[in-house]
Amino acid sequence: MSFSYYLLQLVAYGVARLPFRVLYLLSDVMYVLLYYVLSYRKKVVMTNLRTSFPEKSEKELKRICKDFYHYLCDMFLETFKTLTISREDMVKRCEFTPATIALFNQLAEDGKSVILVMGHKGNWEWAGNSFSILLKQQLYVIYHPLSNKGMDALMYKMRTRFGTKLYAMQDTFREMVKNRKEINATAFIADQSPQPATAHWTRFLNQDTPVFKGTEKIAQKMNYPIVYVAVNKVKRGYYSVEASMLIDEPTKLGEGEITDIHTQQLERDIIAQPSTWLWSHRRWKHKRQPQPQEEAVASI
Repeated sequence: MSFSYYLLQLVAYGVARLPFRVLYLLSDVMYVLLYYVLSYRKKVVMTNLRTSFPEKSEKELKRICKDFYHYLCDMFLETFKTLTISREDMVKRCEFTPATIALFNQLAEDGKSVILVMGHKGNWEWAGNSFSILLKQQLYVIYHPLSNKGMDALMYKMRTRFGTKLYAMQDTFREMVKNRKEINATAFIADQSPQPATAHWTRFLNQDTPVFKGTEKIAQKMNYPIVYVAVNKVKRGYYSVEASMLIDEPTKLGEGEITDIHTQQLERDIIAQPSTWLWSHRRWKHKRQPQPQEEAVASI
């Protein structure tokens, strides 16, 4: 391993060992640097907010923007805390509701593996850790291997510490087939930005938006129920995870229906708690191109 890898490990574990009180003081300093000094992606965030919430005043949007940067800094440092946090603190700070635990226990009792669908909202990293501590299913999370080998190894360690296993995105379906005799749950974070030519297009937060078809296609091929997972911020450093059965029999739905359903559910959650979604992501960098029939209608 290179010197930079060991330096990264040293810094990461140094941050992870900080008491939460000190961690959030550091987060407040990061917030000032990102928001006021560096203006990190502030134009992207405000553009996304203005387009998503045209009914809100500029004052309201700026308040959401500031709250988002506070959340972003907190979540970044909270993720490092995964390296040292105890199991007891993990499930205390990222609780699963009793109804959510009951849902997954019933699915395990019924011998059903499931697909989880969620967005980059709340602390999704902590949610995966608590899932692996609290629930019976083996959790698999789909991820993009990072080009920086040191950072990739560190993220792998953080995500698997409590028993979660990872699928590289390109291997997902093959690995799911291989593990189909196991009672498990595979988590899809479905709000990334796919290539427009292969995406399903839908309306999301007042905009034409491309959405990955992978969740829908794999759910139908495996015939696994789809459970929607919401991660809501309760207060600083504490989250609540709530899951609900979204689609029990995915093979009965037509093309695009599953994708529309889980995208609409995420939209409702974002509207309810807008500051805890990843607004700095260039979610709408691709624009929908008119289809031949749409162009023909427009020319009449």
